[in-house]
Amino acid sequence: MGRILRAIMTNALPTTSADWTHALQQGGRATLARAITMVENDAPEAREVLRAARTLTGHALVVGVTGAPGAGKSTLVGAYVSELRRRDLSVGVLAVDPSSPLTGGALLGDRIRMLTHAGDPGVFVRSLASRGHLGGLARSTGAVVDVMDAAGRDVVVVETVGVGQSEIEVTDLADVRVVVWAPGAGDDVQAAKAGILEIADVLVVNKADLPPAAATEAALRSAASYGAGRAPTVMRTIATNGTGVPEMADQIAELAQQASGSRAAGAARRLQRQLVDAAAMVARQRAQDHSGLADLCRAVRKGELDFDEAASRLISFKA
Repeated sequence: MGRILRAIMTNALPTTSADWTHALQQGGRATLARAITMVENDAPEAREVLRAARTLTGHALVVGVTGAPGAGKSTLVGAYVSELRRRDLSVGVLAVDPSSPLTGGALLGDRIRMLTHAGDPGVFVRSLASRGHLGGLARSTGAVVDVMDAAGRDVVVVETVGVGQSEIEVTDLADVRVVVWAPGAGDDVQAAKAGILEIADVLVVNKADLPPAAATEAALRSAASYGAGRAPTVMRTIATNGTGVPEMADQIAELAQQASGSRAAGAARRLQRQLVDAAAMVARQRAQDHSGLADLCRAVRKGELDFDEAASRLISFKA
């Protein structure tokens, strides 16, 4: 009997990266849940989990869904997941929620709205707490996407917190980016052109049964036409009854098909971003702990060093 089989039978966790590689390839929900928990909490075992996961990435299509609160992102994601399941695709959903001020955990609003998929083994929904991280995502989002990718999910949907124009971090994470708008937001389109509007591959006017939907769609089409490069597709949906959702799924699949090698490139892009972020965290901690920090600050205050030179010395750990 192999080590992995024994571990499963005894409900023990894999320990080495080789063990985790085999466990993730089996795609079990319990293994996936435990692996994500370790990664999100930065547990000691997370290093072996991620070492294994990153050898298995490049399979999943990663779809980022962002937009302001009230646009119906969660309902639209739920309808999109239902459509993907009708197409016999396995799905992972990462819903980045605001953090509880008491426990620091996710408030679980998005996950509650997706309870219709709770009994489906082909759908795995996980809420991640933003924990104060800016940009609409949690710090561990990219790593958790890698774990879901490694576990064989065909599509991973990442729904951002929903804080508005600043949510552009999903650009580095997703292969296809969907920005959701609510009817009546036409006056806000011009202000958003320099933010989330410019990162969109698909612009969706949800709640399209409401009267202002046509005006919002026209405003989005007008604003999108002034951007550089390929203009995003503008669509209407009614997530509550599924209207327009199959067409949205078709458009996302077509964009993914057009971007040759996008999934492998997306995995490489996620890894690059994670590596840069990790290096920045290490450098920041070392700089804060450096014995010459106070001396460098005094030199800057006295005009003996310029700020950029002092920062360069701090990074290179030269007092």
